[in-house]
Amino acid sequence: MKLPAFEYACPTTLSEAVALLASHDGDAKALAGGQSLMPMMAFRVAQPSLLVDLRKIQDLKGIRISPDGTRLGALTRWRDIQDDRALAKAQPLLAAAIAHVAHYQIRNRGTVGGSLAHADPAAEMPGVAVTCDAEIAVMGKKGARTIKAKDFFLGALTTALEPDEIITEVKLPFWPAERRCGFQEFARRRGDFAMSGVALFYDLDKGGKATNAHVGVIGVGEHARRLPTVEAAINGNTVDDATIAKAAAAATAAVTPNGDIHASAAYRKALTGTLVERALKAAAA
Repeated sequence: MKLPAFEYACPTTLSEAVALLASHDGDAKALAGGQSLMPMMAFRVAQPSLLVDLRKIQDLKGIRISPDGTRLGALTRWRDIQDDRALAKAQPLLAAAIAHVAHYQIRNRGTVGGSLAHADPAAEMPGVAVTCDAEIAVMGKKGARTIKAKDFFLGALTTALEPDEIITEVKLPFWPAERRCGFQEFARRRGDFAMSGVALFYDLDKGGKATNAHVGVIGVGEHARRLPTVEAAINGNTVDDATIAKAAAAATAAVTPNGDIHASAAYRKALTGTLVERALKAAAA
């Protein structure tokens, strides 16, 4: 299907891009990799009068690892993440999740900022961001601001971004070397959107018991979110078979997914518990 008619601009600075978005009263869209926006336009789900191509803005590119965490420029592509061994060591949960993102061609084009802004409920990057307490930096006509990942996703394909705002980077907090983590998802075909997905990590205290557990889910709600009851089932306990079973049961009870042509609500609930079990076993191994 042909795209609807639109104007096109390719600015070289962030300020220019923001001004272009602001000039169209909410009827302009930023274009990063285009892996989600182009199909939406083809099906007339989105019909912006102006596309602002961000690819020439150098300030949106780059991966920076420091003692206080990791910063990913909004135009960082999935392939950039996959190929970065230092990043895999600094943020192992991110590396584990990105291996499940879409297919080879999409990983060559899709971007971190595009995934966060699109906010698909089953996308991996929002799940990692929420689980890891990431902070999302944005720029708009009113200036720069930082939004916590837990406050950024408001619903399916809906975020806290204003129409003139652009994601500039996402910051993931420092990751201790001894931290345990796991990522599991299930889709009918590898690379398809997940029917359910689980990202989790926990630390160990001096007695070998779990502390600071973070458990996030994708594909089973309007947006990625944490599961406090599952985290409570893990914290303060040795991550053994009994704890894992308790956490899996808590996960099944905590989610209320919708059914669709791909899977029933009951299937997704049960699947989420199974994925928590698998992720915890992998983390504890």
